[in-house]
Amino acid sequence: MPIRVNLDVMLAKRKMSVTELSEHVGITMANLSILKNEKAKAIKFSTLEKICEALDCQPGDILEYQKE
Repeated sequence: MPIRVNLDVMLAKRKMSVTELSEHVGITMANLSILKNEKAKAIKFSTLEKICEALDCQPGDILEYQKE
């Protein structure tokens, strides 16, 4: 998949667990895991906004385009 999800990197930088992020964002651990493991087909802007808010980052810090 050409869109990479660098959620682990931002979680480590912010010293935040996946559980904490799940609570901040209000999505299930299962859905967060799907996103984190790059299995998601889409993400709502509202969810992306909440993740960026919780991690104090920009969407480009989490999502990265890579040519195949």
